[in-house]
Amino acid sequence: MRISRRHPISLRAVDGREIVVHNRVGPVKLVVVTTERPSTRVSRLREKQRTDRAGLDDLLDSTPLATVALIRDGHPVAFPTGFARVGDELVIHGSTGSPWMRALGAGAQAAVSVTALDGVMVARSGFESSFHYRSATLFGAFNVVPDAEKNRYLEALTDAFIPGRVAELRSSTTRELAASLALRLPIGADNWSLKVSAGWPEDAESDVAGGAWAGVVPLTVSYGTPQRAPDCDPAIPVPASVQGMAGPLRNVAPPLR
Repeated sequence: MRISRRHPISLRAVDGREIVVHNRVGPVKLVVVTTERPSTRVSRLREKQRTDRAGLDDLLDSTPLATVALIRDGHPVAFPTGFARVGDELVIHGSTGSPWMRALGAGAQAAVSVTALDGVMVARSGFESSFHYRSATLFGAFNVVPDAEKNRYLEALTDAFIPGRVAELRSSTTRELAASLALRLPIGADNWSLKVSAGWPEDAESDVAGGAWAGVVPLTVSYGTPQRAPDCDPAIPVPASVQGMAGPLRNVAPPLR
């Protein structure tokens, strides 16, 4: 396509994501940016997709680790980070000096992945062996939590990670709050996808007849025995918040105060 007699330019689409511009200097690639929301439909093993919000909340409330992916400086990057679900928001925090946190705070589109591994499926062949898991991906843009609300969100995160700990601690200082960036991603009706793998091995009849063992080995993440810091006075008793960290891992944030 010619758009100028003096400076002829031709355009050619490449894979629907790039446009190659040909001019007198040579070919130049331009990245096509779209605001279309990513699909939340599971494309492989669609029968494993779950659409109930209760299932999503159960997963988000069971583990404090998420992976946040975004495009930064023209490259895809992914970062593991602690998070908590606070009502209808997925909340993370970090340093105001973090480049990727600042990029998210500026409105960069993101994908957040949260996965819980619940077991090993031992089938009668390597091909059919797999895992029990719950995996969710949420899409959208984070919003910066305003300074007036920041302390409430940070305290909710602390009590999600260590239930009851806020009541045992001093208040955050002005300097600590200024150095912290809290971000929240809305959890809507159509910006997330949940996939759950459960059940038993689905072996071929010939493999079942072969006599090999098959089943599931459950996996859990549980709290261990607290370890006192070297500089912690042995006379200081273990606080209630730490004593309460027993049994399976959980990540339930209290309501904002």
